[in-house]
Amino acid sequence: MRGLALGSGLALILALACGGGASAPAPQPVSVSISPAGASVWTGGTQAFQATVAGSTNQAVTWSVVEAAGGTISATGLYTAPDTAGSFQVKAVSAADATKSAQAPVTVSVQPPAGACNGAALGIGASLQGFLPFPADSAWNRDVSGDPVDPNSAAIIAFIGAGTGLHPDFGAGLYAGSPIGIPYTVVASAAQPKVAVTFTAYGDESDPGPMPIPATAPVEGGSGSTGDRHVLVLDRDACVLYELYRAFLQGDGSWAADAAAVWDLKANTLRPHGWTSADAAGLPLFPGLARYDEVAAGAIPHALRFTVPVSRRAYVLPATHWASSNTSASAPPMGMRVRLKAGVDISAYPAQARVVLTALKRYGMILADNGSPWYISGAPDDRWSNDQLATLSGIKGSDLEVVQMGTVYTSVPTGAAPTIPALAATPASIASGASSQLTWTTTNTTRTFITPEVGWVTGTTVTVRPTRTTTYTLEAQGPYGSATRTVQVVVTP
Repeated sequence: MRGLALGSGLALILALACGGGASAPAPQPVSVSISPAGASVWTGGTQAFQATVAGSTNQAVTWSVVEAAGGTISATGLYTAPDTAGSFQVKAVSAADATKSAQAPVTVSVQPPAGACNGAALGIGASLQGFLPFPADSAWNRDVSGDPVDPNSAAIIAFIGAGTGLHPDFGAGLYAGSPIGIPYTVVASAAQPKVAVTFTAYGDESDPGPMPIPATAPVEGGSGSTGDRHVLVLDRDACVLYELYRAFLQGDGSWAADAAAVWDLKANTLRPHGWTSADAAGLPLFPGLARYDEVAAGAIPHALRFTVPVSRRAYVLPATHWASSNTSASAPPMGMRVRLKAGVDISAYPAQARVVLTALKRYGMILADNGSPWYISGAPDDRWSNDQLATLSGIKGSDLEVVQMGTVYTSVPTGAAPTIPALAATPASIASGASSQLTWTTTNTTRTFITPEVGWVTGTTVTVRPTRTTTYTLEAQGPYGSATRTVQVVVTP
């Protein structure tokens, strides 16, 4: 028995030493992945790819482009696009196992001309790559350095504060935990679905959705802000600007806002008389922002946005709305423009401040909202020098002058209102998954919107694909108000 026990113990020891007879783990199969998983590149442009090999310590790969005319890729994964547009594939083959590879699609497109709207970069605070919102003759883009001074300039400047300095309401870093300035983001139509926007205050003067507002769109002041909470989104492909005031992201990805406005950046269309926007004056915010990419390029080619503590119960175009009960002729009306006097020496100012001041001499700044005196709006950017921007306070109200104003509206003018003589759906009844074409005619109209599903639309027809019976509303806007009309598309199972 002792000998048997010893033999059994020895057998156990041997079994343990040999792994109990269990087989060793099978080696992990080799696989290859590519990052990014796909890319869009301009003709002649480049894109860096990286390959990861799993199941082997040998991370080496051989790169190639599948199509003969699809461009080239270096041994390190740097792809160079061809001079012609097309869809191609880059390929990485594992050196450890030549039967294992991965491919990533590359879409090559012709780069838009310099300054084209669809050439803007994408993302939060992205560069517009030289694109200038609105036509050259827009009020925002007009050189006013030679315009006459308004006869009431001195009184208005004194009312706002002749001894008060300019203040940059933008900069680098954080203030109270949030970026300094009014943020914006640039999106592409195909990549950003439109979502519903519901209104909580000024819906009767707002543009209806849906709008391509991403859930990640930055909110002025941060997500916990109790302030204006502006959200600005530029759709570079449609060349349309969407702006929200007091915006709150909802749990389903839609947005709620006090007000919203949509702007065609290729046209000079204004809001209807008496209407506000995401800004008090009925103006767009984005074109009046100081942006770092323009300052870095050496010039701001447009007017800037500014605020005052008390405005007048009046407006001048391009504004369409007042936000005051003060009727004093010395108070500034919304839309009023001031400029830096030509004789003010700005040569000693640091580079960033000097670019801003040069723009104030040429294009001036337009009153857009009530706030602090001589506060100039801009977009946050960590490349700003707050020290350089702070020197703007050396320019006082007395260094400014009011550019001669046109008609000062103290009452909302009236005129021919929009009408919608016809709105039809063809066919009016469809099977689920089919489409219907909405067509309409309007008069005295500058802009049209279709809700739900569509939003801002040009022309007089649009195709819709409802998944259930839906009533569509057409809203037509013009200089003197708006009109609506509805049509139903019945969806049968």
